Amino acid sequence: MSTQPRLRAPRNRVSRRSITLWTLHAVIGWVVLLVPQAVVWIFTRTTWQLGFVIGTLVVGIAHTLVMPRWRYRVHRWETTAEAVYTLAGWFTQEWRVAPISRIQTVDSKRGPLQQLLGLSTVTVTTASAAGPVHIEGLDHEDAVRLVDELTATTQATPGDAT
Repeated sequence: MSTQPRLRAPRNRVSRRSITLWTLHAVIGWVVLLVPQAVVWIFTRTTWQLGFVIGTLVVGIAHTLVMPRWRYRVHRWETTAEAVYTLAGWFTQEWRVAPISRIQTVDSKRGPLQQLLGLSTVTVTTASAAGPVHIEGLDHEDAVRLVDELTATTQATPGDAT
């Protein structure tokens, strides 16, 4: 009987504060796109440029209202003695399984907005061509525990993580 980890839905949600983080990221992105368009419209006063500004504003508001909540409903993570399981995305969703025996490094990252909101991202690097597994939007204390747990588990797991 095989003990290989199987693709399945992870049990844990990310922190609810992730909605705020993803909303802020969306707002910043849309403002960076909208401000130059508005400046051009102010100087040109053309109808078609105003149409671009209004179109960008409408799409930006819709994206900012929908994406963070949808993404929160999708994002999941879980660790077991055998693997790290993640489900991420909103429009395109990615399911990942990283067997514990393949883990090479475990890292934690906190950008300025994450620090402000008490969140962290845990990155699990494996010997996979698909790249590292990211668990974004974890409560900082949960992320610290997860990094400690995965580090201890991988050190106790035989093999060379290749």
